[in-house]
Amino acid sequence: MSEKQALLFNNDAFYQAFAAHDLEAIDNIWDTDAPVACLHPGWAPLTTRGDIINSFAAIFDGPAPPDITCLGAQALLYGAVGVVICYEVIEGNFLAATNVFVQRGSKWMLVHHQAGPTEEPPEDITKTPENPIN
Repeated sequence: MSEKQALLFNNDAFYQAFAAHDLEAIDNIWDTDAPVACLHPGWAPLTTRGDIINSFAAIFDGPAPPDITCLGAQALLYGAVGVVICYEVIEGNFLAATNVFVQRGSKWMLVHHQAGPTEEPPEDITKTPENPIN
């Protein structure tokens, strides 16, 4: 498996955990050593790991936890830092998202997540060269 494929695999694991409302899996995806940040749409920035994990707990325990799908993921590598740019689909709305990972041995750990609304959906999510799944 190439480094880009491994990075995309871990990005997929994040979205699978999010979609399953699996707080333990979310906790295992976020790095424990590096500085972290998370910007949920409409929320203030979160910059501690505890606040980030608690934010996912609040989302999952809320009255209507969202269904989420990741589309069109593209991986960019900068040495031991990987960036994934993708679209999120939540309740028929598209968000543009950035996920930043750091490499820990053979695993990529999440250190930053940011998503925000976009007015235009992806043009053709099925032909993204970096996404071998679609």
